Amino acid sequence: MLNMALLFLVIALIAGVLGFGGVATVSVELAQILFFVFIVLFILAAIVHAFKGRKPPV
Repeated sequence: MLNMALLFLVIALIAGVLGFGGVATVSVELAQILFFVFIVLFILAAIVHAFKGRKPPV
């Protein structure tokens, strides 16, 4: 998911340089949404892992 956010960011930068403002705006918004979803999922996974953890070997 982070790869997709970076891809949309690159698309937005290229579109901005070439003068396609609408495409750049949409790409930036998608990149931001995907980045924040990635961060939320990462934090949730870290919390679940912290509480669940590994069981000690028997």
